Amino acid sequence: MKILIIFLASAFFATCSFGQTTFKRNDLYFEAGGNGLFSSINYERQLTSQPGLGFRVGLGFYSENAFYLTIPTGINYLFKLKNDNSFIDAGLGATWTRNNGKFFIIEDPSIGEQFVSFVPSIGYRKHTANDVMWRISLAPVANKYGLVPWLGFSLGKRF
Repeated sequence: MKILIIFLASAFFATCSFGQTTFKRNDLYFEAGGNGLFSSINYERQLTSQPGLGFRVGLGFYSENAFYLTIPTGINYLFKLKNDNSFIDAGLGATWTRNNGKFFIIEDPSIGEQFVSFVPSIGYRKHTANDVMWRISLAPVANKYGLVPWLGFSLGKRF
């Protein structure tokens, strides 16, 4: 009888462990709009083994009257919805922006413009079975020029 109980318990735990999937904590994605302003390529890392707190950093651009290099950074929190692969994605970002695509202007620091934008966001995020991540979000941009309503759409790969 003991052997039968041990066998059944072992089979149960083995089935449970095979049924669980590991949460992939890294994302590499393209974002149109959002924290990168016009577009950006981003890396995101979840800080826990389950959906929750994460951080991101990227490289992007913005163009109006001149070309601006953007470096979007931020933190986010994933709130799991009833569907295991769907989340509310809430975040707060800061994007450093400099015109002419130069990190440093050595000749004359007064040449060129740089500014920081703050970008809170709230959106819907989906992880697919083949490790694709997509997100759509409301991400208003606040900087020295004012507050602009903004949207973001992200598409990338989880690993």
